[in-house]
Amino acid sequence: MSDARQTTQRPRRRDARDNRDRIVAAARERFTADGLDASLNAIARAAGVSIGTLYNHFPVREALIEETFLGLAEESLRSAEAALGSDAPWDGLVQHLTRMAELQATDRGFTDLCVRSLPAGSPIEAVKSRGQQLFHELIGRVQRSGELRGDIDVTDIGLLLWSIVRATEDIRDRAPRVWRRHLGVLLDGLQAEAAHPLPEPPIDHQLLRTAMTSSH
Repeated sequence: MSDARQTTQRPRRRDARDNRDRIVAAARERFTADGLDASLNAIARAAGVSIGTLYNHFPVREALIEETFLGLAEESLRSAEAALGSDAPWDGLVQHLTRMAELQATDRGFTDLCVRSLPAGSPIEAVKSRGQQLFHELIGRVQRSGELRGDIDVTDIGLLLWSIVRATEDIRDRAPRVWRRHLGVLLDGLQAEAAHPLPEPPIDHQLLRTAMTSSH
């Protein structure tokens, strides 16, 4: 192979890598703000590439989601592992639920990922499946400790956590940490014996009206 051909191929490969990196960075920003149904055309424009170039790298939306969110899914898995390894079962659960709520409250795409299934056998689905298994183990461990009410189910906690995050989504620019207050209410409600001071003040009635009347 001539030196000229090698020189030509190296910049092309570098350009392709740069394009891919820009697409993933733009997707991360748009998915975070708008969720997993964010416009692919908008992502391509933000990355400075054509929609054709985006599809060359990621033929289907799911491939771009996989590339963008696998690391965050793995982080949530590590959170569950740390919770199971905690010497104090209840504290481990609190730390894990707080981290999961924080990820969802700051990333609409991650919230969507928690309830959306990607193709079976994909790496991200394997991570999610393992995380769900660990969460079941965590709930059982805390219930056996006597600190978590015995009539609660994993699905109860999942729905309650999701509802806390989504219900406060449209007022987060004015009350960015309000989800923490309502997570505190949830955690006290989960205890066999409750109650602790709430970490954040309540929102006012106008913000409550905004939250309850906004469509999601």
